[in-house]
Amino acid sequence: MCRVIDILNTKGACILTINPQASVHDAAMVMNEHRVGALIVAWRGEIEGIFTERDILRRVVGEMRDPVRTCVGDVMTAELTCCHVDTSIEDVASVMRRQRIRHVPVMTDATHMAGLVSIGDINAYRVQDQECTIRSLEAYLYGEEI
Repeated sequence: MCRVIDILNTKGACILTINPQASVHDAAMVMNEHRVGALIVAWRGEIEGIFTERDILRRVVGEMRDPVRTCVGDVMTAELTCCHVDTSIEDVASVMRRQRIRHVPVMTDATHMAGLVSIGDINAYRVQDQECTIRSLEAYLYGEEI
């Protein structure tokens, strides 16, 4: 069974954070620079929430707020859905579908984050895994060495 830690081992465990007092504009610039759809909002080592592209669309653009004057802490998602490093990929994908979320922090325990996985990370991992299976089956069928 594939676990969330397998994705982190493949993609890396880089965790991008932002201060809740930072402007939405600054957060968007960081997200664009690193080509990510979410940032963990943290203050003094404590996780406060998550700030996503959806937060920008719904709570900034949708409410016609000024992104330069709006603080991330005012529009972030405070209720986090997290998973453990040993959670199966199928389980976290199922939670993401049911809750209609695209990013899930991955925890090693109640206070330590190991990384962040997105639905894109899960899809990429699944494709890579399927391609490996296909190559193995072709090698088996045609008597080739892997």
